[in-house]
Amino acid sequence: MMVEAITGGLLILSFAVFIYYAMKGGNLTVGFFIMAVLWVVIGRIPLPVAIDKVFTQPVLDYGKTAATIIFGSWFGRVLVETGIASSITRRTEVVGKKSPVLATILIALVTFLIFSGAYGVGSAIAVGVILFPIMFSMGVPRRLAVSVFTLSIGAAMYINNVLFVQFQVFFKGVEWGNEYLKFGIPAAIIQMTVVIIFILINSKKIRNGKPELVAETEETDTKEVSPITYVLPIVPVTLSILLKWNSIPALILATLLAMLMTGQMKTYVRFVKVMNDTVKQAVSDIAGLLIMLFVLTMFQQAAVLSMSGFTGFFKAIIPTNHLVLILIMMVIAPLSYFRGPLMLYGAGAATASIFVATGLFPPYFLYGLLVVPTMMAVSADITQSWNLWSVEYAKLDTKTFLKTGLPWAWLATALNLLLVFYMYH
Repeated sequence: MMVEAITGGLLILSFAVFIYYAMKGGNLTVGFFIMAVLWVVIGRIPLPVAIDKVFTQPVLDYGKTAATIIFGSWFGRVLVETGIASSITRRTEVVGKKSPVLATILIALVTFLIFSGAYGVGSAIAVGVILFPIMFSMGVPRRLAVSVFTLSIGAAMYINNVLFVQFQVFFKGVEWGNEYLKFGIPAAIIQMTVVIIFILINSKKIRNGKPELVAETEETDTKEVSPITYVLPIVPVTLSILLKWNSIPALILATLLAMLMTGQMKTYVRFVKVMNDTVKQAVSDIAGLLIMLFVLTMFQQAAVLSMSGFTGFFKAIIPTNHLVLILIMMVIAPLSYFRGPLMLYGAGAATASIFVATGLFPPYFLYGLLVVPTMMAVSADITQSWNLWSVEYAKLDTKTFLKTGLPWAWLATALNLLLVFYMYH
């Protein structure tokens, strides 16, 4: 009993230190690896078991997910390099001269459309350097422009298969398909509705804003393509819904169609060059993410094994009533910020392991319960890579960004947690 008490105390203490480390901006790859090693030692996991079950098998099992992330990043990079993303966004400039509020709504919807299929900070930057100058030139205040952009990307992530598979690793039994999309699609719509309301409430500030001329960067792509290509960002999710395709062939087909429909396949030499260039850039965009996720799987398995003897304790203190748990999560959702205990890419990895280990909740309910607060951070937390870039690009201070976006991200999160209860309780 004494040994278990000491073990439990050390696990909790190390967890608290990790939360502090993550919220202070510590490198997560290093943090997850150290935690994996620590919990193997604290949990007295035998070395042969640790070598096989913690540091080998989880990484090998993650190969399918890693492949999806790579192909998703490639698709996003092709959308950018072929000019499809820039052509979609520039269509809003004409509207912007007559109605900046309507144009801002269209920009939000365009951002959502692009990132329903595209993924990665590289794609976000490439699209952002086009969208931000357009919004600034229409008079959209910088603090509003940044939140419109990041909240719209966050909404798209609910139906972006590349992000789904990264979260899926935490919850056994959760699969991409109709069972998830019956929640994911309404959740995306709810958050986009919140974004549009945010724009309408601030319509006076947008109409009365001072237009700014911003020099376009070299990353801005000015190629125009056929409007028929504008449907390509939603091709992967459409194939998944209608034809039950796996995400990888859906992403490959959409990528090849993007190159074909923009003239990148006119010659074999041109096709090979575009393919090689975009693949190289796409893998570079997510190389650090992949290593972090591989190490994260090690920590997750170490957490499951080391806490196996404490499931009774957690069962005793975690509310089992689904509605009560949802209401609690609605209140504490901002704990996902700064890689806190509700952010799956931060200290929330251990929180997820605790919930899963109890076996108290259906997998899809648990997925929604923990992913929705994580999406709040993805949408409006400064530690998310594309949010940080957006703030720096717009020369906005962190406090202003958080004050502007957090209330609206919190509202969308609360509504989507109620949706989780409705769909899966």
